Amino acid sequence: MDEILVINSGSSSLKFALFGAPRDAELMGLKLRYRGHFAGLGSQARLTLIDSEGRRRECGEARSPLGRVPSDLDHDAALSRVLGWIEANPDLGDITAVGHRIVHGGPDYREPLTLNSAGLTRLDALVPLAPLHQPHGLAPVRALREMRPILPQVACFDTAFHAGQPRVAQTCPLPRRYAESGVRRYGFHGLSYDYISRVLPREVGGATGRTIVAHLGNGASLCAMRDGRSVASTMGFTALEGLMMGTRSGSLDPGLVLHLILNQGLSAERVQHLLYKESGLLGVSGVSGDMRELLASDAPAAAEAIELFVYRIVREIGSLTAALGGLDHLVFTAGIGERAAPVRAAVVEGCGWLGARLDSSANAEHATDIAAADSRLGVWVIPTDEERIIAWYTARHLDD
Repeated sequence: MDEILVINSGSSSLKFALFGAPRDAELMGLKLRYRGHFAGLGSQARLTLIDSEGRRRECGEARSPLGRVPSDLDHDAALSRVLGWIEANPDLGDITAVGHRIVHGGPDYREPLTLNSAGLTRLDALVPLAPLHQPHGLAPVRALREMRPILPQVACFDTAFHAGQPRVAQTCPLPRRYAESGVRRYGFHGLSYDYISRVLPREVGGATGRTIVAHLGNGASLCAMRDGRSVASTMGFTALEGLMMGTRSGSLDPGLVLHLILNQGLSAERVQHLLYKESGLLGVSGVSGDMRELLASDAPAAAEAIELFVYRIVREIGSLTAALGGLDHLVFTAGIGERAAPVRAAVVEGCGWLGARLDSSANAEHATDIAAADSRLGVWVIPTDEERIIAWYTARHLDD
């Protein structure tokens, strides 16, 4: 069976997944082999490996199927280990292609793109639109071109799912010349939303109507969908806009940014680091950007950070409900959305005006359907799977 390797690279991490891809397989027909996550690359590298049965191994410095993990392992060395391990494993087939999560597809790319020299050059040109994300996504593409020159590589974009939004939802209220240079609301987390849009009908038993999906993790956003298509998103030109996040501020008064530069003496680079790395849950709590730590903390500032996080979510749900003209379903996904029952409970309580009612027992058990019997809204917890949909798109792209 053909194998599709999926790569999702960050500044100090490398996530990978391997799927068996039968010809013309449906999304859920792809066969997961392994998932892995290298964290702390370059300084305190560690590896988590999960097999097809969900068995988890925290490999660290200990023996693992990929050998020992030295603390100074870098991205290229981690990628080389993954390739070598797959290719030497007699239980696995040949890698047919590699699919990559690429954050930004700019205004032009709504479909996967073959990452040949021309494609890579075009995506390099988009780095100014996502300077903190795009280079990390493209780095393993270059590394693989050196390691396995003839192995097909395919880009799947986080922006693509939102590309069909109404023009009014994409337009920034700036002079028109900026729109001509690519300044518009793009939206992100699109691969996650795309996956949810494809599996939600099975859960609700048919058409999904007007739905808001809450992708709540270290990065957090909401997407309004009508019949599975993106109508509006809380993220816009960058992945900084919208909800408060783990370390990102979310939306701020632009005048505040000017104040930090003009009156507080901060450079643009210092403001960028402040808004991306020092704000959000971490900044407000002074404790952590990790929701698990905040929920376990007795610090009053931790409770305040959670309260603000929920408040911003509920307020944005109101805005997106207006864009949809009503709401039929609310879906929670990603790390916080899937695992933080108290956060879900607070959000649903805040949406009581929409007729949302929570089944507390189902919520505590992280059930799929957590709506009470008298809820006017469907309320769901659906794990996302960005790697699976990247593998699916990559396999389809090869068949085209």
